[in-house]
Formats: sequence, C-alpha cells, structure tokens
Amino acid sequence: MNAHTPQELEWSDLDLRAVNTVRALAMDAVEKSGNGHPGTAMSLAPAAYLLFQKIMRHDPAAPDWVGRDRFVLSVGHSSLTLYIQLYLAGYGVSLDDLKGLRQWGSLTPGHPEVGHTPGVETTTGPLGQGVGNAVGMAMAARRERGLFNPEAGLGASPFDHHVFAFCSDGDVQEGVSHEASALAGTQNLGNLIMIWDDNQISIEDDTRIAHSENVLERYRAYGWHVEEVDWTASGDYTEDIDALYQAVLRGKADTEHPTFIRLRTVIGWPAPNKQNTGAIHGAAIGAEEITATKQLLDMTDEPFHVEEAVLEHTRRALDRGREARREWETAFQAWRRGAGENGELFDRLQSGKLPEGWTEALPTFEADAKGMATRKASGEVLGALAPVLPELWGGSADLAGSNNTTPKGEPSFLPFDRASSMFPGNPYGRVLHFGVREHGMGSILNGIALHGPTRPYGGTFLVFSDYMRPAVRLAALMQLPVTYVWTHDSIGLGEDGPTHQPIEHLWALRAIPGLDVVRPADANETAVVWRKALETTDRPSALALTRQNLPVLDRGEYAPAEEAVKGGYVLAEASGGSPEAIVIATGSEVPIALEARKELEEAGTPTRVVSMPCVEWFEAQDEGYREQVLPPSVRTRVSIEAGVALGWREYVGDAGVSVSLEHFGASAPYQTLYEKFGITSEAVVTAVRESAAKAAR
Repeated sequence: MNAHTPQELEWSDLDLRAVNTVRALAMDAVEKSGNGHPGTAMSLAPAAYLLFQKIMRHDPAAPDWVGRDRFVLSVGHSSLTLYIQLYLAGYGVSLDDLKGLRQWGSLTPGHPEVGHTPGVETTTGPLGQGVGNAVGMAMAARRERGLFNPEAGLGASPFDHHVFAFCSDGDVQEGVSHEASALAGTQNLGNLIMIWDDNQISIEDDTRIAHSENVLERYRAYGWHVEEVDWTASGDYTEDIDALYQAVLRGKADTEHPTFIRLRTVIGWPAPNKQNTGAIHGAAIGAEEITATKQLLDMTDEPFHVEEAVLEHTRRALDRGREARREWETAFQAWRRGAGENGELFDRLQSGKLPEGWTEALPTFEADAKGMATRKASGEVLGALAPVLPELWGGSADLAGSNNTTPKGEPSFLPFDRASSMFPGNPYGRVLHFGVREHGMGSILNGIALHGPTRPYGGTFLVFSDYMRPAVRLAALMQLPVTYVWTHDSIGLGEDGPTHQPIEHLWALRAIPGLDVVRPADANETAVVWRKALETTDRPSALALTRQNLPVLDRGEYAPAEEAVKGGYVLAEASGGSPEAIVIATGSEVPIALEARKELEEAGTPTRVVSMPCVEWFEAQDEGYREQVLPPSVRTRVSIEAGVALGWREYVGDAGVSVSLEHFGASAPYQTLYEKFGITSEAVVTAVRESAAKAAR
C-alpha cells in the first residue's frame, strides 16, 4: 500500500456551472423523450464530472487508447450519467444525441451499448452485471501487465491503469455483484475503484422495505478498502466534492485492495418536490418541476441550454487527454524498444491475429472404440495450446478437475499468499479460480473480453449455465469472443441425477441470438470446434462436452472431423450414395446413430448419418450446402439428442420423428439411463420406420 498525500482539488465556478448543466440536461433529455431516469443522473452529476474532468486518464479523441482508465456504469438505467459526460468531454456525442435520448438512430439508447456510442466500455442495464464487468477488466489489466511488462515497478508500466465503476443500491442487492466483489477482494485488485451511489431510493421508493444489511461491512469482509462520503451528514445537503476526490485518491494509493466508496446522495437533488422520492427515479419530472429546479440552480429555463464558457471549459478534456496520451506514448515507446518478444506479442494481440502455425499444436486422436470423453479431449486441446497462445486463459467455477480447464504446469492467477500446493501461482498467472460463483464468472469473463487483448474461457456443468444465462446473453449482445466450457452435458453424467442432468438447456441456449452452441461427437471434432471458436472474434462459443467416454471415430471410415466447422455434415453416407433415411445427431448420440445406421442398412434402408455439432454454424452455410446435407426430397428423418426435441422439428420436417427426452432424468449409471429412457439405436431404428410410414402417406 502506498501512502496517500492529499492533493488540492482545482474546482472553479465554471466546474460548478458545468455540474449544474449536467443536471439540467438530464431533466431536459428525459422530458423530451417522455421516459427515462433523471434522478440518479442529477445526484451523480458531481461524481461523474469529477471522474471525467479531474481524475481519469482518458482521451476523448481516442476512445480505444490502450493506456486509458476504464469507466463502467453498472447503474446502466442512468445512462445520461455517462452520455452527458461524453458530450461535455468531446467524445462525439452531440447535443442532438442528448435530445434524441432513447430514440431510433441516436447515440443515446436507453441503456449504454458498447460499440454503439464512443466512450461506452460495456453494455449495462441488468443490474449487477457492470460490477462483474469491472472486476473482469481489473483482472485483465493485471494479466495484460504480466504478459507485456511484468518486471516494471508499481505504477511504472505503461500498462498500469485503473478501472472506475459506479454502482447503485440495486447493483449491491443483486447476487452477481456479491459473487464478483468477493472474488475481487480475494484477488487484491488494487486497480479497481467502485463508487456506490447510496441514495436509498429504488422503483419501489425507500429501499429499507427490502434492503437492510450493512453494505460497507460486507465489503470490508470481502477484503476491500472502504471509504465513506456522506453529503447528507450535516443535515443540509452539502456536496463536498473535495471529500470524494480525496477518497478516490486514497483508493488509488491502496494498491493491495480494491476500493469501495459509499457516496451518500439524495436522488434528484435539488428538485424541490420530487427529490428523494421514487417518482424521480424512472420518469420525466414535468415542466413545472424542471423550471423550479433550474431556478434553484440559477439557470435559464431554455431546454438544452449550454453556456459557451461551460462547454469551452469541459472540452479542455481533449487537451488534457492529448497530453496524457502523448506522455503515455513516450513511456510506451521506451518500453517497446526494449520489449523484444513481449513487444511482438503486444503487436499480435492488438491486431487480433492468432500466431502463424498455431493450429499445428492442436492434437489429433487415434481411432479408439473405448474412446475418450469430450471434456478430456477439450483439456488436451487446452494443454496443447497453452504454450502457443499466451492470450488464452481461464478456469472453472470450482470444477476444474471435472471441466478439465487447467492446462498442466500453468500457474494460477492469484496473489502470492493465495496460492496452494495444488494450485501454485502468482499475480500474473493464467489459470482462473472463480469459486462457486457461476453468475459472477460469466460477468467477469465479459469484462476480461471487453478489456482485451486476451481470450478468456470459463467452465462449469452445462446445467449450471442457468446461473450464467444473463451474462451469456450479454456476451452475445456485445459480440464478445468468450468461450464457455460446459461439461456433463446430458443424462450421460449418470449418478448425480436429475438436478445435474441438463434436459432443456441445449435448445434454451440455442435460442440466444449470436451464441454458438457446439456439441462435438468425439475427440477430433472437439479439437476442430475449439479451433473454430478461437478463430471467431465476434460472438461467444459454448462447448457442450461429455462426462462419459465416446468412441474416437475412425476418420478413414467416416468423413473427416474437419467438416465439423460447417456445423452439420454427412458423417456416414448411405450405401449407394442415395439415402432413403437421414439420422441427425449431436454429441454423445452420434455413436448411437451410427449403430442404428448399421442395422437399417443391413435391413435394406440406405441411411445417412449427419453429425450436427452446431446448428448456428450450419445455418450460416449457404442454402445449397444445407440442402446437400439435408435434401428436401428425403422426408424420412430422425433426430437424436438426449434432451428436449424443440428445435429439431425444423430439421426433421413434417414426416420426421425425434428421439429425445421430454422429462427430467434420474440417478443411475448412464448406460442404464439411456436404455430406460429409450435413447438407443433400437429406438432410432423404430423412429426411422415410423417416419418412413408418415412420409409414405
């Protein structure tokens, strides 16, 4: 921990006028839109202004500058808190954009969206997610430093920067914030500073009806450095900006702990009639209240009025940003000249390119009837790729041994005093331990991917993807290249029983736009789909992997595993090349389909088996290819997957039949479960005959 020396805050009348302008713009924007959230944007105006104008290192002319501090607005419904600062600082958000709040085509959607508005670091709105994103960004910043400049003294590296976040009463109530914050304390993330806007108002008004714990003590228990700034303590509302400034500086000085600052505010201040009420949380406050508030602020009643002097003052952020980036570039170039291989690695990772020849490290697996679980094959892939892809890092929600997410010999990402005999590590390691925190893991992975330039993965059982779903959905929405390693993907996990056996999960996840759900059929398909996932940079990938062994298919007899990149392919062709029946299967059910094909062929029914590891990849192929694999003329079709049929109806057609599981599982050895529940080759044969009868009608 570094000692904190108080620094004098430069705060002028123009700064105060700018803060009041923020409040006025927040009221005007919501009033014009007819909906939105003015209250928090008004009460957080001084804090947001302080960060963007006095504390953070950023350059509005270069929103993607590597050396910038990051800002996360976890309280995403208060999007104006961020948008107005972006406008004032000169990020390219215009006054017309503020006037177009929540309207089609503007840069100011209802909640911040990364990639849509310059200066927005993450898409927020579902409360608590931004807290996890900020934790992930802080972890990514430390990993980045470890990859490129691990020997530099504290604060001496061009890769040293801070992550700042705002959170709300709602954020600290959400379970995901508990999970992520606890891990941040364990990780000693001294580069993370979070300001809690404790205004004690939510949609249902006073939060005491549902929220009573001592949040500060909770964060102390997590291991955070805790500060408290109360603007209501004197009885008269007094915005002591310097107190908040000094609290932030003390947080920056504590390099061994993340910092949590409780900022006690009054929502909607200084609106005379609606401040400190639920009425100002999420609705326009009305023309009369706006007029009265602007009178208290000594401002004109003209909507969207910004004094030239105020805008000139705040746009000096461009000059400060340019100078900060120039100083950073000098330090960066000095590092770059002596960085050697680390510099080359930086260049490659910033370009988003994978190294030449990296695929040569991918393992191939010999045909083996006894087989290998695809979770084990995935672990082999990770172990083989670790030496050639230092950007690839991740871990598990306390299931590393089951998920096979730990490459052999790789150090854990841990403070030195947290390492164990089983998991030795250091602050720059690459094996992540999320604890039993699936939801937190999901939001942290998003933060890592957003920060860049590394590629994260996270593992748990497929059934527990339910705990991750909000973060997975946001990863798809933000087009983040996160990889999920979800093992124990069916009733094939056996004895753990129905609580752990995913039934509806595959199709529920396939319903998320922009998520690739991949269920490989054997070890070689697993290696191929891992490759495609890593080559994909604009969407998350979910690998659904088996606990039980699957035969490693003889690719001399069957189609090459390389075909898996197409999402669906002809694995085994019908005798004579003209199928009378098609069986579509995924994952552990592909060997069952092959057994059924053998019986059907012997009985005189030429049968094609299609392995379809990824519906999304298959749908991305052109129509000609899809019809080549699934000819419309062949109406006798059967799908087999150990879960609900749901979307398979689209692929089997009007005469098709699905061999599926439309109920929960049970506790027993997996071989027994497949037999008792009718997920067998005999069931497939029967289904083919049933489909043929329907097609003949």
